[in-house]
Amino acid sequence: MNLPHHAARAAPAVTQATAQGGEPLVETRGLSVKHGERRALWDVDLKIHPGEIVTLVGPNGSGKTTLLRAVIGAVCPDGGHILRKPGLAIGYVPQKLAIDRTMPVTVDRFLALGGATDTASRRAALDRVGIPALGGQQMATLSGGQFQRAVLARALLRRPDLLVLDEATQGLDQPGVAAFYRLIEDVRAELGCAVLMASHDLHVVMSASDRVICLNGHVCCEGTPTVVSARPEYRALFGMGTEGTLALYRHVHDHRHDKAAEPGAGQPEPQGCCGHDHGHHHDHEAAPGAAHETEETGR
Repeated sequence: MNLPHHAARAAPAVTQATAQGGEPLVETRGLSVKHGERRALWDVDLKIHPGEIVTLVGPNGSGKTTLLRAVIGAVCPDGGHILRKPGLAIGYVPQKLAIDRTMPVTVDRFLALGGATDTASRRAALDRVGIPALGGQQMATLSGGQFQRAVLARALLRRPDLLVLDEATQGLDQPGVAAFYRLIEDVRAELGCAVLMASHDLHVVMSASDRVICLNGHVCCEGTPTVVSARPEYRALFGMGTEGTLALYRHVHDHRHDKAAEPGAGQPEPQGCCGHDHGHHHDHEAAPGAAHETEETGR
């Protein structure tokens, strides 16, 4: 990964990174993305290491969805570089997945359309996400929490190295949100995958995160939840009373890491950068004829 660091407006490049030691699964360098004439992201540097949970937080229109879609290869940058580990497997849970209610599709069929041809693997995926009895149920009849677990099961079928979730708890009630993020922590512990997610559920999602990145078109600040919640850039975006809320929900994970190799261990304090101006293999298709992803441009 010894590529030169080009300016954000340089010709974009998507490179397969060489897997060595503790190198990141995905890295962006000076990433820039435009939607028409509007620049959604500029000069974004990001690293996702094996096994860590990283959360993107930021207001509406801050570029969270755009960054996630650039990471998975669904959005083409107009500047900077994206580097990915060779053979990287990515599981993706989009912000919204619209099901065509005129075409009945069972949960089991939904998983099969995602490429899982054997029944045993589909059953195992449903069991992993806590809905083992719903394989024969119609997708259109699921509750919000059940639906998201089915989509997550599909993303897990490839046993991803990196699980990407975009506002995956949108529309769920508070207990449903907390239960979903506990499930994500369990999945990380079981599969050893890294997790990159965007969310508005600050008090819950940050408690489940190893590292938080505050985004507003560019990276305002990043670090552990405790460090980021005290940063002036974070408070400027989310309010002065946020720190106490985050502290209330922060907990110690029940898993252990090797501190010598732990992503972010011993890293310096995050660098704030608000107030300045400044491209693997992955399937992210919707179930053919049954569902399609929708997005809000610029999120």
